[in-house]
Amino acid sequence: MEGQHSQPSHASSFHWLSFAYQGLTEIPYDTILTQTDTLEVLDLSYNLWLCSPSFNPYWNPALLGQLEKLSTLILDCNNYTSHIKFPYMPSVTALCINKNKINNLPVFVEEIRRKFPNIKILSMMNNEAAPSYFNGGSLTQYKDYRQYVISQIPGLEILDDTEVLEKERAQARKTYRLQQSSHSSRTRKDMKWYTSTG
Repeated sequence: MEGQHSQPSHASSFHWLSFAYQGLTEIPYDTILTQTDTLEVLDLSYNLWLCSPSFNPYWNPALLGQLEKLSTLILDCNNYTSHIKFPYMPSVTALCINKNKINNLPVFVEEIRRKFPNIKILSMMNNEAAPSYFNGGSLTQYKDYRQYVISQIPGLEILDDTEVLEKERAQARKTYRLQQSSHSSRTRKDMKWYTSTG
């Protein structure tokens, strides 16, 4: 398939596929699932998944749960929302989902925490729920966003393009409890910027 890339010949132990920038309207499962026990890195960035499975059931990443050795999943710029449902993928340690339509941080982070129990690297820049200089967020919002995500995913080592420091992790634990309800008074008062319904 055009745009498909396999591992370099000199790195026979490393298996990856890229379908980035192909204008695909569905995840090419026919090709991907031939490598369920070998594929380590999958790049599906910059395609044309439709947001609702009622329009196109093949946009959904559910079947990716069959990839037993997948460690890195890249889903940048694919119109995914906060309510994306992933399969349980304990092998995945890195997820990139930059530049999508994620605007409800508690909903999205809970899904990541539950479905990727061993995640170490999460990048979700250029989403509404991740305020930063990329999208007009203030420094206070940016710090609050980082503290919330770090508190909910304690094993995280890198968030976006920045390493999680121990002092930052300690502050996150003080500020938020794991699985803090998104309906708490603090969340309602101070975190309106990432609790919209999208």
